[in-house]
Amino acid sequence: MVYALPVSIATSLRQMTGRDPNEEERGASDLEVFYDLVFVVAFSIAGVQLAEYLAEGHYRTAIIGYGIATFAAVWAWINFAWFSSAFDTDDWVYRLLTLVQMIGVAIIAIGMPAVFESIDADEHVDIAVVVIGYLVMRAAMIVQWLRAAAQAREYRATALTYALMTAIAQVGWVVVAALPLDLMPTLVGIAVCMAIELLGPGIAETRFASTPWHPGHIVERYSTLVVITLGEGVVGTVAVLQAIIGNTGWSVETAALGLAAMGVTFAMWWLYFGLDVGRPLAQRPGRSFVFGYGSMLIVVSCAAVGSGIHLIALWLEKETAISEIAVYAAIAIPLTIFCLGTIAMYYFLAGMDRRLIPLVFASMVPLILGAVIAAAGANLLVAAMVGCLAPVMAVLVVEVSVRLAVPRSSR
Repeated sequence: MVYALPVSIATSLRQMTGRDPNEEERGASDLEVFYDLVFVVAFSIAGVQLAEYLAEGHYRTAIIGYGIATFAAVWAWINFAWFSSAFDTDDWVYRLLTLVQMIGVAIIAIGMPAVFESIDADEHVDIAVVVIGYLVMRAAMIVQWLRAAAQAREYRATALTYALMTAIAQVGWVVVAALPLDLMPTLVGIAVCMAIELLGPGIAETRFASTPWHPGHIVERYSTLVVITLGEGVVGTVAVLQAIIGNTGWSVETAALGLAAMGVTFAMWWLYFGLDVGRPLAQRPGRSFVFGYGSMLIVVSCAAVGSGIHLIALWLEKETAISEIAVYAAIAIPLTIFCLGTIAMYYFLAGMDRRLIPLVFASMVPLILGAVIAAAGANLLVAAMVGCLAPVMAVLVVEVSVRLAVPRSSR
């Protein structure tokens, strides 16, 4: 009886031998969705910092700080997403290691303000807490890879390569965080560590057996992260509008900003899911690296759109020290990255068709027109609302093309 509990716990473990990449109706698990929700905190903090430093005109601090903060979170998310697509066992060890990674995300979020503050003060870039959180996440992933190496003989060399390269990269991160480096040396160190992190999957997936990831599952994982990131933008917008209404009450400008924020977020969701990448990724799995890492820009731009809306709200409150065209750029630039990035990713995977030029044209015209309105000194809110039509116009092109492609007999 004394040994009954340990034996029961041991026998409850499942063999991490690799999932079936052709598994029917494979979707994200409850644990994966819960894991993704933790990233809302990280994106929210990074987005608020971005908006506030932009409002003060501290562009270098805002952009570099945002890049460092969001990279740390998204990069670790990517590795776990692809691992879980291939080796998810959903037993107690797997769940506890996922909890460790969630704790790491929380630590990263806590350390984000210090990154922005140190860059703004021209001091040693304080990435210590962010790196600690990142190390916690990556240590859990190393254990996961070692378990896969021990139990999945077919993928042993692949898993060991991932574990080794991840461990080497963590040594680099510790060195970069510990040395009293200024901004440029820190950025160089980060670039080197990023290259090592990228080298791991590059070697593992091309020189050894490719991990059995599931195309439908991985597309759903990225889609879930995009939805959650867009949701963070909605939450932030509502909070900012609530503060404005509490100070000055309802106004036409407040209502217009709220409508634009909800509308652009909804249209971004519609565009991303309207250009379905699941089928083409399944047909062209060799392009998974570009999809996996290129989608980082799409996710990060989603969060930055929410920051741009936040900045416009600060402008309404007369709490910005920058020009109106700069405020407009804060929402137009991430919208441009999102629209063009989503379109480019789809066509990279699916191949060209005659919708490409109309899609690019439809998404860029509102953004350019909004910039002209802002530069001309017209109402910034009007310019922003025009710019927010970018994903709306792209969605119209997608939906009209789908409608025209349906035979009359089936309508």
